[in-house]
Amino acid sequence: MNKRKKTVIALIIAASIAVCAFLAGTAFADTLRRGSTGQLVRELQTRLKRWGYYTGAVDGVFGAGTEKAVRLFQKKNGLTVDGIVGAKTAAALGMSIGSSPAGSSGAGASSGSLSLLARLVHGEARGEPYKGKVAVAAVVLNRVKSASFPNTVAGVIYQSGAFDAVSDGQINLSPDQESINAARDAMNGWDPTYGCLYYYNPRTATSRWMLSRPVILTIGNHAFC
Repeated sequence: MNKRKKTVIALIIAASIAVCAFLAGTAFADTLRRGSTGQLVRELQTRLKRWGYYTGAVDGVFGAGTEKAVRLFQKKNGLTVDGIVGAKTAAALGMSIGSSPAGSSGAGASSGSLSLLARLVHGEARGEPYKGKVAVAAVVLNRVKSASFPNTVAGVIYQSGAFDAVSDGQINLSPDQESINAARDAMNGWDPTYGCLYYYNPRTATSRWMLSRPVILTIGNHAFC
């Protein structure tokens, strides 16, 4: 084999490797799964650890322990239990994955938080007046700002026992446009509750502690306190 043929073959092999790497990266970009590494995996592990699903090290390596934690989270929240963080699981986690570079937390993270907040509003306040839907979203955001609660939208929403819509699975329903608009209005600064951290339906609430909270205002079927 002459030198020219060897060079051509080497170039073909190099090109094939590059194409395979590109395709693998493209396929992997939209999911986190066993073998993934990097900042997004660290974020995933941090969230799962904060909520009690993960007990391992936050090392940015998606191993067996992280996969087990993802499966537990998926099972708890009515998602497909496959141990893979795709679009639906990421949205439930309040994370943004996909073509965005790892570690970018601007519009992508806001988009993920908006989607999750809209689903919470839809699950908790379906049938309420629009102002009441914005108020429910505002309570979540007020908790994010409070030192007494987790400091992310996902952390607040998935805090154990915080919202009935999470407990009964309604968080997984697709939100209507009004719920999306209400979540967006709250994220843009509208707070009809003037800083409230709690709300409840007086007709169905059974918690003595909640019922003892001073009510600031009532919107639709919800008392805000």
